[in-house]
Amino acid sequence: MTKNTIWTVLGVILAIVIAWWLVNVLFSVLVLVVKLLIVAVVAVVVYAGIRALTRSARD
Repeated sequence: MTKNTIWTVLGVILAIVIAWWLVNVLFSVLVLVVKLLIVAVVAVVVYAGIRALTRSARD
């Protein structure tokens, strides 16, 4: 193996490791965003339900 071949192989391995790490980070962020959106929707529904209950209790 020549020196260039070794550096090429090391570069490919490093690129794969970095890509693997970036994909993990991106999926973690994506999961966090989806969870936040679900929590926001549920919070709005719960708020509307509580508001409807208190409004009917006042009337």
